Amino acid sequence: MIQSTVYRSAAALLGCTFLFAAQPAAQAEGSLRIVEQFGLTYLPLHVMRDQELIAKHAAAHDVEIDVEWRQVSGGAAANDALLSGSVDVVAAGIAPLLTIWDRTRGNLDVRGIAAIGAHNSKLVTNNPNVKTIADFTEADRIAVPSVGVSQQARTLQMAAMQLWGTDAWDRLDRLTVALPHPDATQAILSTSGSVTAHFSNEPFQYQELAAPGTHVVTDSVAVFGGEATSTVVYAAARWREDNPKTYAAFLDALDEASDYIEANPEGAADVFLRVSGSGLDRDLVIAILNDPGMNFGTLPLNTEKLARFMHEVGAIRTAPETWQDYFFDDIHDRPGS
Repeated sequence: MIQSTVYRSAAALLGCTFLFAAQPAAQAEGSLRIVEQFGLTYLPLHVMRDQELIAKHAAAHDVEIDVEWRQVSGGAAANDALLSGSVDVVAAGIAPLLTIWDRTRGNLDVRGIAAIGAHNSKLVTNNPNVKTIADFTEADRIAVPSVGVSQQARTLQMAAMQLWGTDAWDRLDRLTVALPHPDATQAILSTSGSVTAHFSNEPFQYQELAAPGTHVVTDSVAVFGGEATSTVVYAAARWREDNPKTYAAFLDALDEASDYIEANPEGAADVFLRVSGSGLDRDLVIAILNDPGMNFGTLPLNTEKLARFMHEVGAIRTAPETWQDYFFDDIHDRPGS
């Protein structure tokens, strides 16, 4: 069994636009190329890689799988990679999934495989004058993974609509800038640049809040009114149809990784540090994983609220009836939302 790791820079994929016609022939059964992003949010994929769970479940499905792991920053870059045919499975926010699901209906038919996490993303600022999103001025810049389309950018838009009304949903877009989470965290901690706020995930928001002079402006729980899936994995229908054993092995491995994290937070912390190469303190990572707000379950939660918002503002053309519309039927028997 061969498992290889390939890292691609975010710059190699950011800003690229691919036509559906450029999509090459689907990969043969037993080949799997996965793109992930930065942060503890993607821990289930780290566990899958570290413990070779895909290989384990591939054997149960009587197939050998050569796995390549790639990394980008932002849902836009992840979607570009999928549309180009350079990867098979993408891990990104539910917002990028809804975008690509809507735009590939009747063509590639991209849908979700499962959730990989429902975490409380926090908008952190180092500007003492910003207490609510209404306090941001032209002097502020808010870092997000992808302007306008990332999970954090959509959450900020929802917050704007809740405060100022339907016509003002994009009021803060002009203040957002695209930065990978590690770079944005350094900008917040340095306080020397134009970036004064960062909407991120774990562990970056914890690092920022540990610094003096930082505080939370709002978070995803407040915006969504409860726990909501933040990150998912998804793929094109053609790849799934052409690779049923590989797909099944991947989903089984993901389920096992989710169970492992819940049962073994300390072991999961070690996996994150080992796979990511992070220099974070182990006790901090364990504390984050033990936070009640951390959920690495595969069940989609509260995703329909975001889908309705994106349709209302014209970000997607199709209004899904339920979450099952944008997830493959392998998990339709689970009580998602």
